[in-house]
Formats: sequence, structure tokens, C-alpha cells
Amino acid sequence: MKISRMLAVATLAALALTSCAPPTSNNAASTQDDKTGTLRVWLFSEVNQDPKSAVVNATIKDFEATHKDVKVDVQYIPVDTRAEKFKAAFNDPSSAPDVAEYGNTDLASYVAAGGLADITSSIKSWDEGKDLDPKVLATTALDGKNYGVPWFVGVRALYFRTDILKAAGVEVPKTMAEIETAARAVRAKNPGMLGISVGGKAQFSAMPYLWAHGGAIAADTNGTFSSKLDTPESQAGIAAYTNLMKDDICPAQTCAEFGGNASVQQFIAGKAGMTIGGDFNYKAIAASEFKDKFGVVPVPGVEAGSIAPAFAGGNNLGVFKSSKKSTLSNEFVQALASKKSQLAMFDAMGNLPTFTDVQKSVAEKNPYVAPFIDTIAAGTNFVPITSTWSTVDAKGLFTNMYQQVVTGKADVPTAAKDTTAAMNKIFEAK
Repeated sequence: MKISRMLAVATLAALALTSCAPPTSNNAASTQDDKTGTLRVWLFSEVNQDPKSAVVNATIKDFEATHKDVKVDVQYIPVDTRAEKFKAAFNDPSSAPDVAEYGNTDLASYVAAGGLADITSSIKSWDEGKDLDPKVLATTALDGKNYGVPWFVGVRALYFRTDILKAAGVEVPKTMAEIETAARAVRAKNPGMLGISVGGKAQFSAMPYLWAHGGAIAADTNGTFSSKLDTPESQAGIAAYTNLMKDDICPAQTCAEFGGNASVQQFIAGKAGMTIGGDFNYKAIAASEFKDKFGVVPVPGVEAGSIAPAFAGGNNLGVFKSSKKSTLSNEFVQALASKKSQLAMFDAMGNLPTFTDVQKSVAEKNPYVAPFIDTIAAGTNFVPITSTWSTVDAKGLFTNMYQQVVTGKADVPTAAKDTTAAMNKIFEAK
């Protein structure tokens, strides 16, 4: 997930991602549906809060104007304490909001806790709902039911220094193999520079390599997940990514501990010829000293002309099952997630919209967005949608596998096999 701009820019990836253990709940769906009173809303706080607040406040003003006896009360909550906040709210409906923003990788655990309402019918009856990107909408679904409206989406692409690649005598990579070749050439030409800045902890940079080679984190068979990291295809993807963390590209002693944000920071500091970064990193890169000497393209796949599947990070807006204002809650979710609001949020914060027509519109007006929209259009992927994934993520099993390989503690087959076994124990404990 890309749970907030705060994580995207400050700790991320997003995501160096902070996961929360599956919360528990004893609450039940409310049978009330009040059409008046105070509507309580939780949204994530941001490092730069003012732009977000301005868009939210404008939406509230319009909403209250058409709902005369309704007051919208928004509380901005810290991302890093969300786990306990949501757990407490699921267990005590009196402390719960009606509407909440949540990261899409938290979906499964929140649904398992019984805390989120099924809003499938509300989305289907919403005029604008038909234009939601189906790939992104899928990240709000579990067992065919939608538990939120996607508010924004974030994906990663390949950033590169135009001057550095030219000096190294290489073209913009068109395949994953060419990324490795170009990165090696960059470091050979500039020994003090990383050919490409990637990291052992940058899971959302590693995932496109896994998926592009036909691999998978796990597969769902009749509701039971099993890890697929030890398949030949997955091992090929793991090897392709870890090959980038060699001495002649991105030395393990430097790069093994990099998360997504640290990788991008190396690029921004002028210490790398390339990196894999998100749309949410663009403004910072464009403000760097080499602002006129970089480009961005979708992360290429194995074959020339293909685009590697990207992780579809993002935040959703959901309705608490315990809300006594179901109709109002759904109406406010649709107002805050509307095309108008998403356009305003893009202008204010750079958040990528989740409507296909709005994505096309912003890409036409903002050429830098095009590689990210093209990436979404080519097909995104997601982590296993199961409440147990938060435990897998909290234990760092996925990234530990890459670190084992790049530090020489295990070869790819061994690391993949061990991680598969560890994941399966967690999946089976559900």
C-alpha cells in the first residue's frame, strides 16, 4: 500500500512499509441509518498537511451545503499509530468513525476483523463508479465484495539520468536485461556512482521483477494461500533483481539495507544513474540539481516492448460496519473520492486518480504522469489478499529473502525454498 504521502516521501514506499497485525473485533453491523447529525471521518495526517486539508475542506463545504442537518467532523490520525486506532475502533463502536481512509494492504485484516462494511452495491449504483479503473478497484475487493473506494493509486517506474546514460554510451533500457547492462556500464564509467540504486528492503522495486518473469508471491486455492516463491519462474525473477546488487552495479554492503525511499534518495543526491521510484517521487526529483537531465519510463519487462507489472499501492475510503449513518457515509465517500475531488487532490498533492478517464486527462496535461498511467494500463499486481499477509509483512519474510541472497548467506533456490516454507506456516495458521 501507499498509505500516505508521509510514508511515500519520508519512509516508503511507501513504503518502507509499516504493517499492522490483524486486529480483532466484536462489533456488528448497525441497524440504524441516521440521515442527520455528525459524520465522523478519519483521514491520514501528512508531512505537508495543508494541501490535503484544503481539498478535504472544500469537499466538506459542498457536502454540508447539500446536507443541511449534517456536520462532517474530520480527525487526521498518524499513520504509524493506525493499527491500535483501528483495533480499538473495531472493538468499541462508540469510539469508531463512520468513514475512514486506510491503506489497501490493510484491507484483508480489517475485513477479517469484521470492521468494514460491504459497499459493493453503493459503488455499482454510483454514476461515476463505472469509470473506476477495474485493476485498482480490485484492490478493494475480497471474495467478490468491495470494502472501499480507491482514493488514489501509486505505482513505480524507471528513473534515469539522461546525461549519465549518454556518457556511458548506453540507451534507455527496453528490457530488464538491458537495465542490468546499462547499470554496469554506468558504474564502470563512474566508479563512485551506483549503476542503479535499488535495495534488499525495497520490496515494491523487487516485485515487478518477480512478476515479469512469470513468478508469484502466492496463489489462492479455494481460499487458502500457498507461497509460490520457490517456482522456477519466481526464482528467475528473484535472481534478476538480486543481480543488480553486485559490486559492479549496486554493492551489497551499500544496497542490501536500502528500502524504496533510501534507493530514491541516492538518485536524488546524484549518486546513482538509475532507480525505481514512484509517481510520488517525481516532484522531489524534478527539484534536484539535475532537474533537466533525467527521464522516466515504465519498468520494462523481460521482452522488449513489454511493461513489468507494478505493485498497485494506494489508499481507500471505507465505511465502518458499525456506522449508524450508512447512507450518509457512502455519500460522503463518493464525494471525497469523486472525479472532482481526485482532480483537486492530484493538483494539490500529485496523487494519481483512480478513474480511467481522469487518469487519461491528467496524463495529457502532465506528460510526466504518462509512464505511470501506462504502467497501470499494462496491468498491476498486488500482495496476497489475506489477513495473514500482515504477519508475513511484519516479519519481513519477503525482503529478508532478497537480503539473504545479496549478502551471500544463501543462494536463490535455498532462500526461496526457506521463505516459501515460512510463509506457508503463516498462511496455514489462518
